Amino acid sequence: MKKKPSPKNGHRYAQETKLIWGEAYTPKWDYSHHVIPPISSSSTFRLDSSQRGARGFVEFAHHGEDFRVHTKEPIYIYDRLGEPNKDLLEENLAMAEGSECAVTFASGMGAVSALCGILLGSGSEIVAHRTLYGCTYSLFKNWMPRYRVKVTWVDFTDLKALANAVSPQTRLLYFETPVNPTLELIDLNAVAEIARSHNRHRKHENMIHTAVDNTFATPFCQRPIEAGIDFVVESLTKGLCGFGTDVGGVVAGPSWSYDRLLMYRKDFGGILSPKAAWPILVYGLPSLAVRFRQQMQNAQVVAEALERDDRVRSVRFPGLDTFPQRSLAHVQMHDYDGRFAPGTMVYFTVVGDSAGERHANAKAVVDFIAEHSYTLTLAVSLGSIRTLIEHPGSMTHSSIPPERQLEGGMDPGGIRLSVGLENPDDIIHDLREAFEHARISKLKRGNGQSRTHRKAVRRGRLALS
Repeated sequence: MKKKPSPKNGHRYAQETKLIWGEAYTPKWDYSHHVIPPISSSSTFRLDSSQRGARGFVEFAHHGEDFRVHTKEPIYIYDRLGEPNKDLLEENLAMAEGSECAVTFASGMGAVSALCGILLGSGSEIVAHRTLYGCTYSLFKNWMPRYRVKVTWVDFTDLKALANAVSPQTRLLYFETPVNPTLELIDLNAVAEIARSHNRHRKHENMIHTAVDNTFATPFCQRPIEAGIDFVVESLTKGLCGFGTDVGGVVAGPSWSYDRLLMYRKDFGGILSPKAAWPILVYGLPSLAVRFRQQMQNAQVVAEALERDDRVRSVRFPGLDTFPQRSLAHVQMHDYDGRFAPGTMVYFTVVGDSAGERHANAKAVVDFIAEHSYTLTLAVSLGSIRTLIEHPGSMTHSSIPPERQLEGGMDPGGIRLSVGLENPDDIIHDLREAFEHARISKLKRGNGQSRTHRKAVRRGRLALS
């Protein structure tokens, strides 16, 4: 079989090039005559003999330490065990994340559940950051206790409190960075070091593992495994897909987890459909770099405009000089070439004299947008080429009690904005029109504060260029 030249021929191809081509040759499928890999639509696969079928079952999830070294083509039996599109996508996702392996699932929450399934057991403990995506919070709050798994909530920005929260039963440190929806950052290197310091005195079976939900950043903006984090989970639905057409999730991690994740997926059944894997493989991942580079520029322009608007109380975007953790953002948020990559998400709060008034103003803004805006769509999800806006307090994070939302830094007037590829001036126009029709009073600022504010905005613009 004729092979495409391997990228391991001495020349170091850019990571963005690899996002498009993936593995130049893979035994997962002979598609040497195809520019684009074919889509698999078969739930079951023909076997030449019972002996071959038996061998396929024996070899499934028994890859060992050298699981990445394939000397033969895989024996495909049934979609739930494996099929070509998922396998190809997983190879490319592992490359993108910088991990030893990656296993896909039917959704992002399926990936989170699988990670917990292979790491935790009755009597073990998760130490989780105080603010998480609403469904992850619900999983940890409502379902983990049913399996006798304890969950301890800690502010991961307080490293001393995090270190003190670790108990002999702790098996997993779980967090997001940037945090959904507040864009608060967690120091990846510091969390990894805390886990390492505790693991020095533990037996192998009692090790603490670290896991980051990297959905907001995607591997284009941040690769936690490079900072010493053990596992990355992501929703494929968001930035990695990019077009809002398919749902999926992935766990990326060390080689020893590969067989466990495959077995968990086989037995619990949360498989990614080949028809969902194929668009992410062919369209989503190859276009990630070019999409995010433009979307980040748009997000910067939109964030600066929001910061200048007197009807906006505060703006959080890692690319702004006024972002509270800007130095940490520059340390750990960068693209494959080392350039600062602040992401595509903006979190802002509208003005109001009380929490109740800010909540009402935020809902008025998004309700107007839902009915009248052209470039903005009131919808959950994120990372799409289309700009999406939502009110986390009453939507994606509604499972979190209001008092817990406040403790975690979520303002009742907070609005989450996922910036797309539209002209940023059009996005700004639609936001201002929504502020105007929601009848939000302008925030009164002193002249000195306004000048300082404008200087900060100008510095933020220069930092991205």
